[in-house]
Amino acid sequence: MKIHEYQAKELLRKYGVNVPRGIVARSAEEAYHAAKELGTDVVVVKAQIHAGGRGKGGGVKVAKSADEAQELASKILGMNLVTHQTGPEGREVRTLLVEEGLPIDKEFYLGIVLDRASGRPVFMASSAGGMDIEEVAAETPELILKETIDPAVGFRPFQARKLAFGLGLPAALVNQAAKFMQALYHAYEQTDASLVEINPFLLTKDNRLFALDAKMTFDDNAMFRHQDFHGMRDLNEEEPLEIEASKFDLNYIKLDGNIACMVNGAGLAMATMDIIKLAGGEPANFLDVGGGASQERVEAAFRILLADPAVRAVLINIFGGIVRTDMVARGVIEAAKSIGIKVPVVVRLEGTNVEEGRRLIAESGMNFTAGYGMKDAAEKVVALAG
Repeated sequence: MKIHEYQAKELLRKYGVNVPRGIVARSAEEAYHAAKELGTDVVVVKAQIHAGGRGKGGGVKVAKSADEAQELASKILGMNLVTHQTGPEGREVRTLLVEEGLPIDKEFYLGIVLDRASGRPVFMASSAGGMDIEEVAAETPELILKETIDPAVGFRPFQARKLAFGLGLPAALVNQAAKFMQALYHAYEQTDASLVEINPFLLTKDNRLFALDAKMTFDDNAMFRHQDFHGMRDLNEEEPLEIEASKFDLNYIKLDGNIACMVNGAGLAMATMDIIKLAGGEPANFLDVGGGASQERVEAAFRILLADPAVRAVLINIFGGIVRTDMVARGVIEAAKSIGIKVPVVVRLEGTNVEEGRRLIAESGMNFTAGYGMKDAAEKVVALAG
C-alpha cells in the first residue's frame, strides 16, 4: 500500500525524523490560510499524488506570499498531473501540501528497501539527491552507497556514520545525520514498510537536516498489524480494476498489453507473461488467483480481466496442484456464460483432475481454444489476439 507524502511525513515525525512544517490543503482558500499560518517568507505548494517527478510536471511551486500560494493552489488543484511515473494518462490532483520554505544548501538521497537477493534490508545513500535514483543507478552507480542490515541486530550506529561520512557531510553534522538515519530505519522497521525513500534529504544553510520529500510503501501482508493505516489508503490513486481485485484477494496488476492472463501461482504467472512476450504478444496484466483458488474467485478474476477494454484475447494457464483443474474449468465456464465473452479464450490445464477439466472446457459450447503446453498456448493466444 502506498501513501501520500504528507502522510509519510506525519508518520516519520512520530519516529523522530526531522521534517519541514507543513499543512494539508484541499482548496485554494485553505492553501492561503496554510501559508499565513506557517508565517515564512516562502512556502512551497506541492501536489499530492502517488508518483515522483511532480516538480518537472508542474506540481510543485514556490510562493512568496499567501496570495501567491492561493493563486498557485487554484491552478494545481484539479489539474491532470503527468509525470514519468504516472504515464500519459496522468493523475488528478485533489490534495496539496503547503510547506515552509527552507534555505537549501545541499541535497542528498536516502532510501531503505528490501534486497531480495540477500533477504535483508539495504540502506542506500547518495550525494546525487533531488534526481531520479534510477537514473543515478544507471549512469553513475558509484554514487550510491549501500549498507546491508542484519535484522537480528538492526541498523548499527557505525553503519549510519559510515554513510554520513560517505555523503561528504561536514564532520560536525555526522552524528546528527546518523541519528536521522537510525530514526528513519526505526520507522521502516516498525511500520512494516517495503520502501522508505527521502529524496531529497536536505542540508540547510544553517546546518539543519530535513526530509524534504518522503515516500513510503507498506507490505500488504503486514497490514493486519496496522489497522490504523487502512484509513490512509487513497483509492483515487489506484487502478479501479486493481481495487476490485483486492476485494477477492486476487493479486492483479494492470499492464499495457492486450492479452489478459489468469494464472495460479506468482512464478507461473511471471513465466506466462514471459512466454507471451517470446511469442510476440503483450500481456495486459499480471493475475495470480492463488494456489487454492475457489470457483467464486475464478469467476471474479474472469470478470476483472474482461472489464479491461484493451483486452483482445485471454490466456488461462492453470497448474492444478492444490487447486483442482475441473473446479477452475467450472468457474471459467460459469463466468463466461454470465458475462458474455466477446474475445477468444485459450485454456491450458495441467495437474489434478486435468482430464475432467479438459472435458468440461471442450463440451462447454463456449469460444474456448485448448492449449497443450505453455508454448502452444502462448502461440495460439497471440495469433487469436491478431
